[in-house]
Amino acid sequence: MSGAATIRRRRRYASPTRVECLQRIGACAYGEGALRMSRIILKVNGGTHTVDVEPTTPLLYILRNDLGLQGPRFGCGLGQCGACTVIVNGAAVRSCILPASSVKGEITTLEGLSSNGKFHPIQQAWIDEQVPQCGFCQNGQIMTAKALLDKIPNPTDAQIRETMDTTLCRCMTYYRVQTAIKRAAKTMADARPSSAKEIVA
Repeated sequence: MSGAATIRRRRRYASPTRVECLQRIGACAYGEGALRMSRIILKVNGGTHTVDVEPTTPLLYILRNDLGLQGPRFGCGLGQCGACTVIVNGAAVRSCILPASSVKGEITTLEGLSSNGKFHPIQQAWIDEQVPQCGFCQNGQIMTAKALLDKIPNPTDAQIRETMDTTLCRCMTYYRVQTAIKRAAKTMADARPSSAKEIVA
């Protein structure tokens, strides 16, 4: 086989990069030059990341595929089940329908809750109350609960049910979820006075 033939064969079977694949798909579907990539800077779990993506790419895809964060899950893809929930500027949002280019501010995923190897009180409450069954929806449950307790440190049962109402669990762990949220709220409340005393001392 000649050198030229070898080069042609290698070019024929060379694997295209991710960007090249997206560019080819865009060109075929909408005409040459239809796909426009943008450089987007995201602040995630205390770190800063720069990615080159199509601006309408859902945040969930970038978190999982580009940043390797497996906490947020792909569930319905319609923003209805809650499995993809992350916290943006203190609010629980559905990352499967949130364009990455529209995100302005700090993003917190499930991986960002623990600190120095220690679980957040909500995570520990989930373990203590043995909340998960299949576990698929628990990212959404935990992140929604975190946003709730940040806003309302001592929520009533009615407030918990109202907040968690749209975060779905096919295993029906709702009663355990409510118990875990109340446990986490108590743990966090008990920790506040001791912290204040240490500061005063």
